[in-house]
Amino acid sequence: MAANLAAAADRISVKGKNMSESIAQIRAKFAQASENRKKELMEAYAGDSRKGVCDLLQQARRDLDRLAAERERLETMRTYEREYAHLGLVCGIDEAGRGPLAGPVVAGAVILPPDCEILYLNDSKQLSEKRREQLFEEILEKATAVGVGIVGPARIDEINILQADYEAMCEAIGKLGVVPSVLLNDAVTIPQVRIPQVPIIHGDAKSLSIAAASVIAKVTRDRLMVEYDDIMPEYGFAKHKGYGTAEHITALRKYGPSPIHRRSFIGNFL
Repeated sequence: MAANLAAAADRISVKGKNMSESIAQIRAKFAQASENRKKELMEAYAGDSRKGVCDLLQQARRDLDRLAAERERLETMRTYEREYAHLGLVCGIDEAGRGPLAGPVVAGAVILPPDCEILYLNDSKQLSEKRREQLFEEILEKATAVGVGIVGPARIDEINILQADYEAMCEAIGKLGVVPSVLLNDAVTIPQVRIPQVPIIHGDAKSLSIAAASVIAKVTRDRLMVEYDDIMPEYGFAKHKGYGTAEHITALRKYGPSPIHRRSFIGNFL
């Protein structure tokens, strides 16, 4: 009986409109709606006084407000891209893996189309693993060009991590398939690169292109470390990605260095 009354309440008439849809049906519409469709639904159901519908409308307004705030944030992160757009193709450069005790250093180079919208793109360190994975695929889909450079631990030991960073960045630029007009770099100036460069402190949080490069580099490196974990599970690479966690150092002391450990990094732990 109570269930029948509740169902009837969900199908009341509202000011000249026969609202025969249940709140559950309306909720499903909102859940599946695009941004523009959501605006249309908000207008269509504005006269429905049922509490459930009012709650849906309020949630939709909050969603649209958050989306507007996110677009405003992204617009701020286009500042450098707009400033240098007159030069031609603007490329963001960033790396992942300077600090770990094991594994390669990986650099990303990304050229985004003007006004490219990739919602929630940010410095990879500010993103969850799930979000990074989602953005990685979206960047590959929407970018004008993407390049990745990888320098392994033996080379890092040979030339030091800073030079290995530069080498990975040069490799990433070379794999773009096009020649950028200007490079936006996260804090560094890459030696022996003739393309104009703009080093930006904390650039991965200030430039969309650098943020995209940071995501490409981070996800690529993390995936490599997961593959290494399949081969050498005793070190826990899938979990700590080669960084010097207590768990990693314990395994290093127990099993000794693996083929992917950086000998120049682990002396203090053995």
